[in-house]
Amino acid sequence: MGNLKIATRLYAGFGLLVALMVVVVSAALVQMAAMRASAADVDQNWLPSVEEVNLLSTAISDFRATEMRHVLSTDETYMATIEKDLEAIQARIKQSRDKYEKLISSDEERALYKEFVVAREAYLKLHKEVLDVSRRLDAEGARQILEGESKKNFERSAQILNKLVLLNHDGSVAAAKASAEAYVTGRNLMVVAVVIAVLLAVVAATYITRSITKPLAEALDVAGHVAQGNLTVQVQSNSRDEIGQLLQAMKAMQDSLVAVVSKVRRGSESVSNASAEIAQGNNDLSARTESQASALEETAASMEELNSAVKQNADNASQANQLAMNASTVAVQGGEVVGQVVETMKEINDASRKISDIISVIDGIAFQTNILALNAAVEAARAGEQGRGFAVVASEVRSLAGRSAEAAKEIKTLINASVERVEQGTALVDRAGTTMTEVVSSIRRVTDIMGEISAASNEQSAGVNQVGEAITQMDQVTQQNAALVEQMAAAASSLK
Repeated sequence: MGNLKIATRLYAGFGLLVALMVVVVSAALVQMAAMRASAADVDQNWLPSVEEVNLLSTAISDFRATEMRHVLSTDETYMATIEKDLEAIQARIKQSRDKYEKLISSDEERALYKEFVVAREAYLKLHKEVLDVSRRLDAEGARQILEGESKKNFERSAQILNKLVLLNHDGSVAAAKASAEAYVTGRNLMVVAVVIAVLLAVVAATYITRSITKPLAEALDVAGHVAQGNLTVQVQSNSRDEIGQLLQAMKAMQDSLVAVVSKVRRGSESVSNASAEIAQGNNDLSARTESQASALEETAASMEELNSAVKQNADNASQANQLAMNASTVAVQGGEVVGQVVETMKEINDASRKISDIISVIDGIAFQTNILALNAAVEAARAGEQGRGFAVVASEVRSLAGRSAEAAKEIKTLINASVERVEQGTALVDRAGTTMTEVVSSIRRVTDIMGEISAASNEQSAGVNQVGEAITQMDQVTQQNAALVEQMAAAASSLK
């Protein structure tokens, strides 16, 4: 029954009620038909039979009385009138007999009626004799016939008619009793059928209601547990009706939710692991950024020294220019100054090469920063919506790294130019050293060369100032990178 659909159960329940109603109505119709048959039997058979027998009994009594009047009469005219009355009464008797013969319904009644017919025929035979004797005005002879065998036949006929009346009366009473019994039987049957129908209806309604409400209660309980986040509740359903299908669908939904939650949990663990890796990378980047900041501070200090050296070189160039004008008198001092200039130019050359190396380090740091920012952007993309802020930070870091690389390239270009100029100055000083003996004769030329050295020194001073400004900007960028790294570390920690 549990595998039947709810509609089938309801159809079965209401069909049972309809069937019981049909049975009750059919039983009632059967009993009503029996009552109607009994009533029709009384109305169309027994009562008409009693009526016709009574009419027949009255008619033969009238016939007997009229016959006696004929015997007592002495007037022939009156006798003729009486004979006409006898014929009319006989016609009534025949009419009643014809009607009654059609109403005979039992063998017993038919047998009694045959006895009546025999007695009546015998009576009519004697009736002819009575009329013949009475017409001869032999009243005594006619009376003897009437009081003799004729009377016996009359009484016999009357008795038979009385029996027929009683028989039909008993039949009508029996029909009425049968009708009453049919009524009682129908009433009792209807009461029993109604009670049985009510009991069956209550049982069917209770069973159908329980078969529907119990699985629904289970479904509501399961839905409540699932709504509270309890996905371990067991969903069991052995039926294949609509509610069973609902429970099976809820079980499938529960399994899907368990799978989804498992996937989300695994995804959260992956995000946590990725966040840990990002945090570790940020820590490494922070350490490298601090190293870069320290290197920039050292570079700034070196640039201060270089600036001082360049200024000193400019001063020396000015002094050399003055000395060149007095070269004729201070040739020896000029030689010494040239020697100092050679040494100073070597120091400048070495410092320029150190600056070039530092710039290469800065360029490498910017390249590594760019790679780290690219990796951070990739990890942010993997983190999805939660890593969007982290991706923005990574993009800013890449932008700053690119700017650092561009500044480093510019500084490197300037340093290379400075190195080339320093090398040129060194070559000139070497030539000046080798041609020191010719200083006096070529004082003007030396003066021009020293002017060029002074101009180059000024250019070097300007270049060193630019390098200082670039290094200051790189230091600011590095500080910003450090701040961004701290933000990235905080964002990665929030994803754990």
